[in-house]
Amino acid sequence: MSFDLLWQNLSSPMVLAFVLGIVAGLLRSDLRIPEAMHSTLSIYLLFAIGLKGGVGLSSASLGEIWAPTVGTLLLGIGIPLWCFAALRRLGGFGIADSAAIAAHYGSTSAVTFMAALVFLEKSAQTSESFMTALLAVLEVPAIVVALLLARRRFDPSAPFGRLLHEVLAGKSVLLLVGGLAIGTLAGESGAENVAPFFFDPFHGVLTLFLLEMGVSVAERLRDARQAGFFLVLFAFVAPLIHGVAGAGVGTLTGLSIGGSTLLAVLTASASYIAAPAAVRLALPQANPGLYLTASLALTFPFNLAFGIPIYYTLAQWFAQ
Repeated sequence: MSFDLLWQNLSSPMVLAFVLGIVAGLLRSDLRIPEAMHSTLSIYLLFAIGLKGGVGLSSASLGEIWAPTVGTLLLGIGIPLWCFAALRRLGGFGIADSAAIAAHYGSTSAVTFMAALVFLEKSAQTSESFMTALLAVLEVPAIVVALLLARRRFDPSAPFGRLLHEVLAGKSVLLLVGGLAIGTLAGESGAENVAPFFFDPFHGVLTLFLLEMGVSVAERLRDARQAGFFLVLFAFVAPLIHGVAGAGVGTLTGLSIGGSTLLAVLTASASYIAAPAAVRLALPQANPGLYLTASLALTFPFNLAFGIPIYYTLAQWFAQ
């Protein structure tokens, strides 16, 4: 990875706004975006990225998308399985905490994906139009697999339908899938009317959202001291392993360098929207101080600042 790539990522307005939010949080500033506005921004971003991906999906053929989709689905099943085993056997975590953390790392972060899209645009690197569909594919299976691992050991009689409903009807999945469907049906010509609202201001809204995320991360950084050495190590090493897997699968399934970069970002990132909601319902005994600290306070800033250019370099290397 070249210094130029790293500096290009670190000097972007999105990352700098995120750093400003961390500084504000560490200084205990009163800088906070109101909760209602935070919720509005997240709805806008999730729906906008689904809509844009749907427009791209409308022009994609089955021959282009089937292999990357199958590869992504296999990653979504395999990642929580190995994470659960590593956390249980090497980290010594309990069943609930291991499954909760595995659910977060098997699922994905839409915000990190958005930042990667901006990085590729600045690098003049194109990607496949259907990559947002792979985000939706990766969002759900990992959560279900991880929670099923715990359910088998804890309470086999627990209502699986309720858990599945919580995952599928959650805000992030519903907005992404709904946006994909609307964008696919509308197509490029149909989306022209809403593009000035959903596409053009996207970068500015993402910058504001990351400012708020920085404040939230600063609050979680105080919990990192109680997380333990293994979890801190896991939060930095697991994304790199997953990034290698994602870039490799992307290349093997015929994705471009940009597409392989995005798949690496998807697999390397950790969820902090869909997974926490499902885990709170299915595993109330799991410790939020562990899974939220690892995914939000450690992995998220690492990927945002350093991970994206690393995964781009990996995709270039695999393509050679």
